[in-house]
Amino acid sequence: MTYLTLEGHVELEKYRYVYFIACLIVYLLTICFNSVVIFIICKNKCLHEPMYIFIAALLCNSLFGTTALYPKLLSDLLSERQGASYEDCLFQSFFIHIYAAAEFALLSAMAYDRYVSICKPLQYAALVKMSTVKKLLFCCWFVPSCETGVGMILKYQLKLCDFKINRIYCNTGAIVKLSCGDTSVKTFYGMVIFCVAVFPPVIFVILSYVGILEVCLRSSKDCRRKALQTCFPHLFIFTSFTVTSCFEVINNRLEGKMPHIVTMIMSVENFVIPPLINPIIYGLKLQEIWNSIKKLIWKRKMHHFSPMTHGG
Repeated sequence: MTYLTLEGHVELEKYRYVYFIACLIVYLLTICFNSVVIFIICKNKCLHEPMYIFIAALLCNSLFGTTALYPKLLSDLLSERQGASYEDCLFQSFFIHIYAAAEFALLSAMAYDRYVSICKPLQYAALVKMSTVKKLLFCCWFVPSCETGVGMILKYQLKLCDFKINRIYCNTGAIVKLSCGDTSVKTFYGMVIFCVAVFPPVIFVILSYVGILEVCLRSSKDCRRKALQTCFPHLFIFTSFTVTSCFEVINNRLEGKMPHIVTMIMSVENFVIPPLINPIIYGLKLQEIWNSIKKLIWKRKMHHFSPMTHGG
């Protein structure tokens, strides 16, 4: 069985227990925050609208992505030997790439929802039907799974002549670099998939926000405020995710030419920042979700104190 070593853990060795505690806290907070907002959206029928369904799907994808990284990372931080079999490494890379591609697709679907809601409000019910939402969500995960699956089949056929990955998790670009054979087909396919996964959503989101901006400039101050309140969190997350994803691809091409600490931070940023702040931003910024959270807390408090009240 071919075993790959994750060399990125060398830099973490001195304080690995500190990193373990920090990663465990972040992972648990991510699960907690995302699960609460997903539960609120699922429980309240008044939130069963396209915008909130897209938010729930985005948070589900966050749970999927972080689970592809953190359990293995936490295990490695406590192990004397950091690494995985070649097959396990491919599986982790497979799930991580589905998470990233689905994130771009979901964020572009949310941009479409916001564009129609703000720019074509009278046509919203016709253009963003529940059947349309279901089809979009299906495509957001099915298409990345197929694209990434083909890439994994190609990489499974690689002949390796090196077995050390300078990362703390398995990365497709890093795996390809281990091969001593011709990797031109795999590299070309990887770049095509990256371009397909990133550039259409980026262009679509930019065009959507150009349209939204034009409408906002013609609207009242109150309408502009509401539009910005709804759109800013989405635009912030999308920009952050795009920049970090592009950095990861560039870094794979410039292996060893960037400071290791910069590479380390940027390589895990998409698994830390978006999954952790998405539920906070949407839970606090969108009044309907925040009100539902407060109602749930209030009901639990009343249920907790009601026996004491009756007893008195």
